[in-house]
Amino acid sequence: MKLNGIHPDFVTLSIIIHCFCHLSQMNFAFSAFGMILKLGYDPNTIIFNTLMNGLCLKGEVKKALNLHDKVVAQGFHMTEVTYGILMDGLCKIGETKVAVQLLRRIENRSTKPKPNAVMYTTILDSMFKDKLTNEAYDLYSEMICKRVSPNVVTYTILIDALCKRRKLKQAKNVLVVMLKACVKPDIFTFNTLMNGYYLVNELKKVEHTFYAMTQMGVTPDIYSYCISINGLCKNKRVDEAMNLFQEMHRKNMVCDTATYNSLIDGFCKKYGISSYVWNLIDEMHDRRHANEITYNPLLCALCKNNDLDKAIDLVRTMIKKGIQPDLCTYTTLLDGMCKAGRLKNAQEIFQNLLVKGYRPNVYTYNVMINGLCKEGLLDDALTLFSQMEDNGCMASAVTFDIIIRALFEKDENDKAEKFLCKMITRDFF
Repeated sequence: MKLNGIHPDFVTLSIIIHCFCHLSQMNFAFSAFGMILKLGYDPNTIIFNTLMNGLCLKGEVKKALNLHDKVVAQGFHMTEVTYGILMDGLCKIGETKVAVQLLRRIENRSTKPKPNAVMYTTILDSMFKDKLTNEAYDLYSEMICKRVSPNVVTYTILIDALCKRRKLKQAKNVLVVMLKACVKPDIFTFNTLMNGYYLVNELKKVEHTFYAMTQMGVTPDIYSYCISINGLCKNKRVDEAMNLFQEMHRKNMVCDTATYNSLIDGFCKKYGISSYVWNLIDEMHDRRHANEITYNPLLCALCKNNDLDKAIDLVRTMIKKGIQPDLCTYTTLLDGMCKAGRLKNAQEIFQNLLVKGYRPNVYTYNVMINGLCKEGLLDDALTLFSQMEDNGCMASAVTFDIIIRALFEKDENDKAEKFLCKMITRDFF
């Protein structure tokens, strides 16, 4: 522009300042601001808001507050947007109390601007995140008393806070209040409520909320579908989950890893391993979504069918594809081997786990102790029991039950009674 003899005007420089602020290039933004002053243009509130927002985005909130103080001292009048920016910046750096102080400052002024829904909502969100729950509810009550109408974000934040505390009845009541106030719930409101129902295992209500959302003209997003599919799979309604999954495909939506895993788990439990499951896994690999949890249901199904060679091959395939099997994977494999009478193979894998630095948990030890007891190797089982506790992994009621039954079968009644006494001492009854 300059080379062609075109001098930038106020609008051009304002756009440049806006761009530099979003790129966190604040030195260039202030240079452009200097050009505005040099060319004799009068800066306005929008320019100052842009600069303050840029400083806050960069985490330099104190500089933004200093700029605010200088500008106000020069007689400029700040707007609601200004204070919304500053409060948001303060909350993001964990200075919620300072944000509240700023709210009180503008509240006590006789002139505008006055606190609005955006300012209150910003602070409410930060309070809930900081676990200042009582303070947040007090601030919401204050907001209502001062006749500041909550917006959709305010209500969604309240619903989210209640859902996280497993207070779903109160969360639904907030939704009712919201509708009475003629505030239409958005996709985030419905997703928050659906996720809350999923957390407390009220899976039918997840489905009802999904249906209510579509009835109210709110289009479900990827997250809505994922929550619904997870809920249906958990409820063993795999066919309906697959219908939703295919609907997502038609809409070019991509599931997250957890949803793929839920589908694979649900499908394996209901129909066993099929070509459809392998297609899902191939799809996951194409999208780089597959992880160790993806393969665990397959491994479990193979072990139940006594296809142990295929199960071992599956673990090798995982490793080849760069997926490191977790302790759950190996525990499933060990359990399958012990139940199929392949104790020696199980012992080799168990020892290999220890060499690789895995720390077996109580479930892994229980599988091995049970396998040894079934083969009549009671002394080995008792030795492993001692090693388990020496390694800081405390036995469970199941561990004691396995050993006591094995001792009674061997007519080792005195030893069995000692283990029973240990169980009583540890409050397992």
